[in-house]
Amino acid sequence: MTIHRRPVLRRNSTGIWDDLRVAPRFLTLADVSETLNISAAQTYALVRSGDLPAIKIGGRGQWRVEASALEEFIARKYDQTREFVKAHPFGADDSTD
Repeated sequence: MTIHRRPVLRRNSTGIWDDLRVAPRFLTLADVSETLNISAAQTYALVRSGDLPAIKIGGRGQWRVEASALEEFIARKYDQTREFVKAHPFGADDSTD
């Protein structure tokens, strides 16, 4: 996701500069594709299947994914992967000869 915003910097109470730029609430499917490093078609399939919640807005019906929904989706995928790995340990089916 390439969003070019000028930094808004402020010193916090410890003297360190904080970047106060605000991330966008909604992402395009292209932004999601880039974030997940998948194709636009794969992103569209995730949205259409309901696996990745999204809304359709505007007269042309453009899809938008809320940034928090994308983060929740990623967290679910980590959980699913963790369960898969636990159920299918690497090398468990290897036989020693």
